[in-house]
Amino acid sequence: MVDIRNVSFEYKVTLADGSSADNRGITNLNLHVKKGEVIVLTGGSGCGKTTVVRLINGLIPNYYEGSLSGDVIVGQKNVKDTPIYEISEMVGSVFQNPRSQFFNVNSTDEIAFAAENQRRDPEVIKSRIKDTAATMNIEKLLNRSLFELSGGEKQIVACDGIEVLSPEVIVLDEPSSNLDHQAIKRLASVMRRWKDEGKTIVVAEHRLFYLRELADRMIVMESGQIKKEFSRKELEKLKFRDTEKLGIRALSLDDIIYDRSSHEVIEEEKNLITLENFDFSYKDSKHGIHIDSIAVPSNKIIAIIGHNGAGKSTLARNICGLEKRCKGSLTFNGKKLGYKERLGNSYMIMQDVNHQLFTESVEDEVMLSMTEKKVSGIEKQKNAGDILSRLDLKNVSEAHPMSLSGGQKQRTAIASGIASNKPIIVLDEPTSGLDLMHMKQVSEEIKSLKKIGKSIFVVTHDMEFIIHCSDYILRMEEGKIRDFYRLDGSSISKLIEFINED
Repeated sequence: MVDIRNVSFEYKVTLADGSSADNRGITNLNLHVKKGEVIVLTGGSGCGKTTVVRLINGLIPNYYEGSLSGDVIVGQKNVKDTPIYEISEMVGSVFQNPRSQFFNVNSTDEIAFAAENQRRDPEVIKSRIKDTAATMNIEKLLNRSLFELSGGEKQIVACDGIEVLSPEVIVLDEPSSNLDHQAIKRLASVMRRWKDEGKTIVVAEHRLFYLRELADRMIVMESGQIKKEFSRKELEKLKFRDTEKLGIRALSLDDIIYDRSSHEVIEEEKNLITLENFDFSYKDSKHGIHIDSIAVPSNKIIAIIGHNGAGKSTLARNICGLEKRCKGSLTFNGKKLGYKERLGNSYMIMQDVNHQLFTESVEDEVMLSMTEKKVSGIEKQKNAGDILSRLDLKNVSEAHPMSLSGGQKQRTAIASGIASNKPIIVLDEPTSGLDLMHMKQVSEEIKSLKKIGKSIFVVTHDMEFIIHCSDYILRMEEGKIRDFYRLDGSSISKLIEFINED
C-alpha cells in the first residue's frame, strides 16, 4: 500500500542570521507497508519518524521545503507527482498539534470538514458524525467551540474527523501526546476497528504501551535511518531493560509503575501555597474551575492529573495570573497575590509552545525570559548556553525556533522557563513529543529547580514522567479537586487506580 524507495530528504532550515542550512530528515530510507498493516515508528527526537509521516501524506514535498530524492508510492500514485488534494483522498492525517489542522471554530463543523471537501453526501456525513461520536463516547464534544476545548479534547476531535472521512491509509504523528488514559484507550479501540476494517496505519509515537497489541511491526529510527525492526512476536518478548537500551519508552505500563519506597523521603513542609474560593468560569458558564480551599507545599513538584477537560490547564493558567476574571485568592510566602502579582511571580510553559516562541533564534528565546536588570548580557548568554547544553539544544542554538522538531520546541520553551528564575514554574504537558532520553533530562532539570527552592506545578498525562519526578499528586475532575496526596510507595496504588479507570 505504501512504498518508500531509496528516499532521502533534507529540510531547508533558516538560521538566525537569515542564512540557510540543510537539515537532514532521512537518508536512503526503504520501507514497504502492506495493506492493512499497523506500523509504529519510534526513536529519539529528530530521528526522522515525523518526516516519514509527512512523506506519506504529501506534506513533503508539497508544503515543507527541502531536497528530496527517491520515490514515495501510495496506492499506485507517486507522491511527488500527485496534487495534495488527491493524496488527501487516500491518506488521512492526525497531527501532534491538532490546532495546526483545524479550519473551523465549531467542533462538529471541523469533524465534517474533510468529508465535505471531498463532496461526500451531507446526510451520510451527519450519520457518520453521530455514529462515530457515540462509538468514541464524545457526544459532549459536539457543537463546542474549539477554543474552549483542552488539548486532549482537540486531539480527539481530530481523530473523529478521520473516522468520519474513512480513508484507506491513516498516518498519526504523536496522537497520544495530550490524551488522558481513558482517551488513549478509546484511541486504541478506534485504531483496532480501523485495523479490522483493513485500513493501513502508520503511527509515529514515543508512548508505546497502548500500541503493543496493535502493532504488526515496530521500527526504531535513528539519524534518519532504520536502526532496528521488530515483528509482532519479537515485540511480545521485549522487556523494560530492552527498551531502555534502545532509548525508547516502555511497552507496558507495568514497567512504568514501580515502588516509590526506595525514593527520597519527603518531609512535611511548613511553607504552603494556598488557594481559597478559587473560581473561574468560561463564557459558557459550564466549564471552569471551582476550588473551595486547598494548601499545597511550596518548593515541591506537584503533578496535576485528571481526564481531558477536567480543568487542569485552566487551573494552571489561573495560578499564573493569565485569567483576569479569576475570583478568590492565592497566598504564596504569606502574601495574597492578585493576578498581576501572580504574573510577576510565575512562568508558564504552555501546552502548545508555538504560542510562546517569539524570537529569531533558540538562544535569543531563552535570553528573552531573563528579565533581571542586574544581569549583564554576557552573563545571560553564558547562562543560556549552560541551560541549552543540559537540554541537548546547544547544537541548534542559532536555529529559528519554528524550524525545530516538536520535541526540540518543547525543550526550548522549558529552557526559557528555567532561565526566567521565577519562584513558581508551571508546565502544561512538558513531555509532549519527548523521547525517553529527553523526558529524563527534563525530569532532572525540574528536580534541580526544586533543589534551589522553586515551586513547580506540572499538568501531565505522562505516567513515566510523574513517577520520575513528582512529589505530590493533585487530581482534578469537572473543575474541582478530587484528591491530593503525597506520591510514595504507600499511595502509588491510587495512581494505578486512576490509570485503570474506564
